[in-house]
Amino acid sequence: MLEILAHRWLRIPYTLHAHSNQKPARPIATVLFIHGIGNSGAAWENIVREMPEDVHVITIDLLGFGNSPRPEWAIYDAKTQARSVIATLLRLRAHQPLIVVGHSLGALVAVELARRYPLLVRSLVLASPPFYRVEAKNNQKLPSSDKMRRDIYRLVKKRPDQLIQITSLAIKLGLLSKTFSLTAENTPIYMNAFEASILNQTSLRDAEKLKQPIRILYGRLDPVVRARNLTYLARLNKNVVLIPVLASHEVMGIFAVKVASEVNAVIAETVGKKHLS
Repeated sequence: MLEILAHRWLRIPYTLHAHSNQKPARPIATVLFIHGIGNSGAAWENIVREMPEDVHVITIDLLGFGNSPRPEWAIYDAKTQARSVIATLLRLRAHQPLIVVGHSLGALVAVELARRYPLLVRSLVLASPPFYRVEAKNNQKLPSSDKMRRDIYRLVKKRPDQLIQITSLAIKLGLLSKTFSLTAENTPIYMNAFEASILNQTSLRDAEKLKQPIRILYGRLDPVVRARNLTYLARLNKNVVLIPVLASHEVMGIFAVKVASEVNAVIAETVGKKHLS
């Protein structure tokens, strides 16, 4: 009862399960890793190992996933997730400007963080961001591929049992990370996050206005990412750099190696700018 009063009615954000994988006494930079839908902070383990020892590294479980709270009544949109991330960072006393690394849903949350808290976010590294155009109004039509993706998501929502079977097979075939978890218990939250954060997003429009440096990595074989939307974004926002990789959606294998390399490059640039200033 008290939880519902505090978080639902008084709108106090939840704090999330977080882990400071590395916490040096005097960090040269702080990197926050935000996982994708259906995953947890554990998905970043291989990349975290590649981070310099003098960098403060934080991984979190988003609301509804991993070991974080899973309120059934919550709306799992990027705004709600971002507020919980900030509450968690305050608890951790992570006040240093952040390099935020987000995958899939985590990329949308990263954009929301940068938009709402520009002084806290130094730069973004986004992997496989599912940036889609806002639902058309006044008889305007979405590009066919954007509409197709939305229709697929809506179809999946109606048959969650089939989605569980498909994801289980994808994990066995190595197409999804072993840290990915979709069960009958958490499927409602998974679908809630799909609809609130991905189908009904404003992330593409919000990213157009960001002032922070943004590196976007995406797989050329990714069925989720709309590459044309990324090209459109890079044309409008000169702070955006696109980095295609011969990979699919999940940050595994060569994709993970490339993400780690780009994050380390951003860290090096950040440290260099500090020394120059």
